[in-house]
Amino acid sequence: MKKIFLTLILTLLCLPLLTSAIEFQNPLEYETFDELVTAIISFIFKIAVVVTPLMVMIGAFFLLTAAGDPKKVGTGKTIISYALIGLVIIMLARALIYMIERVIGVK
Repeated sequence: MKKIFLTLILTLLCLPLLTSAIEFQNPLEYETFDELVTAIISFIFKIAVVVTPLMVMIGAFFLLTAAGDPKKVGTGKTIISYALIGLVIIMLARALIYMIERVIGVK
């Protein structure tokens, strides 16, 4: 029993030496977690800037094809207002992050 326990302990002590000999390449182009999060936020912002005009056009299409139907007019107005509110929220969030970074002195 002592031999098994001693072998197990020695194996566990030698494992870090074996793993330190292996070098892994970073598959991402970002070095820190902060850079990765910033890239993800920038990507989401770019998608929102593209999607918002599309949603406004869809809402305008509903308004144009409503033919006096109050339900379709309401749907078109709702789509347009939600798209613009979403864009404003995303822009305010990005501005808030920028202001906090300036106050704290990051970057």
